[in-house]
Amino acid sequence: MRYSVFSLLWNGLRGNRDWTPAWRQPEPKPHYDVVIVGGGGHGLATAYYLAKEFGIANVAVLEKNYIGSGNVGRNTTIIRSNYLLPANNPFYELSMKLWEGLEQDFNFNAMVSQRGVLNLYHSDAQRDAFTRRGNAMRLHGVDAELLDREAVRRMVPFLDFDNARFPIKGGLLQRRGGTVRHDAVAWGYARGADSRGIDIIQGCEVTGIRRENGRVTGVETSRGFIGCGKLALAAAGNSSEVARMADLKLPLESHVLQAFVSEGLKPFIDGVVTFGAGHFYVSQSDKGGLVFGGDIDGYNSYAQRGNLATVEHVAEAGKAMIPALSRVRVLRAWGGIMDMSMDGSPIIDRTHIDNLYLNAGWCYGGFKATPASGFCFAHLLARGTPHEKAAAFRLDRFRRGHLLDEKGQGAQPNLH
Repeated sequence: MRYSVFSLLWNGLRGNRDWTPAWRQPEPKPHYDVVIVGGGGHGLATAYYLAKEFGIANVAVLEKNYIGSGNVGRNTTIIRSNYLLPANNPFYELSMKLWEGLEQDFNFNAMVSQRGVLNLYHSDAQRDAFTRRGNAMRLHGVDAELLDREAVRRMVPFLDFDNARFPIKGGLLQRRGGTVRHDAVAWGYARGADSRGIDIIQGCEVTGIRRENGRVTGVETSRGFIGCGKLALAAAGNSSEVARMADLKLPLESHVLQAFVSEGLKPFIDGVVTFGAGHFYVSQSDKGGLVFGGDIDGYNSYAQRGNLATVEHVAEAGKAMIPALSRVRVLRAWGGIMDMSMDGSPIIDRTHIDNLYLNAGWCYGGFKATPASGFCFAHLLARGTPHEKAAAFRLDRFRRGHLLDEKGQGAQPNLH
């Protein structure tokens, strides 16, 4: 069923009795051309583009829980392409362009809202760094505007501009950035993939990877053995655990990243605002709640929840930027398991095992990269060569010393 205003009116007049399920609940087949481990945004997007762009539909997406239960539904919904490095900027701009046409493409309301992303700067040195980044963006054809203090004040007058420790001196604005409803992204890609013949198998945990003569022959799962011609890993924070089943040790660590939602408030934050003197970012949802987050918790974890020390740290940064937040009550919090790479940039590559492919290491950037990640991973699976926009995201770059350190922080996952 194609969604439209006409289908909405027709079903409304008929008491909404004729809506069909958004996707099927198929039983797994004995063998697929491609098996994708991980039913999150990246796995579902990969399956969708495999069928849509490359005509490969004999594909299964295996999800141990339910669709949208992982990181794709556990983030702060921000999209942007304001990157500095020439390896990162074109890739995330490809993702932004795919976001801009996504709802029409897969016929689902993902609530793409390009309300703008504003990064604040608080010192002359930070202004110079933002100027450099903005120039790099514009050289790649990406929109960027450097705002002075008064221009920022006109946009967001409720900030603490005269904070004694962190005075706001201006900001870098990308107007095409914004937010997207994260659950709808998972549902839209799942529906689009299913409509093209992809089998989405929920409640199917991978427990082992079977190999013969140096090739993967299939996966052992909680629902039996499933054979495959190619195996694609897109398991986010559980990538290391899944890869270990094939005796792969990945340059990743898993950390929990918390996100928060406040009580509903009257509209006052139009776009996304990030704090330059600490790690804090905030937007306001359609329901009025503030959606915000900050740093990862400072220890390795596979738990989808965090600790109170980080809650306090995020709250302090938020109140330094917007003093009025001290009067706002937090309704709920959740955590996503981040697959943190050693240089803060992702991996989209084949492994030394001939038919085993990897999509991992997304750190904080996983959600905003969803469309481009799926498109480029599908290209790699279908054609056997990296897409030009993801050619730098090689697994062997850590061995070769060709790191992609966007922040220039160093080779430790907790720094990114």
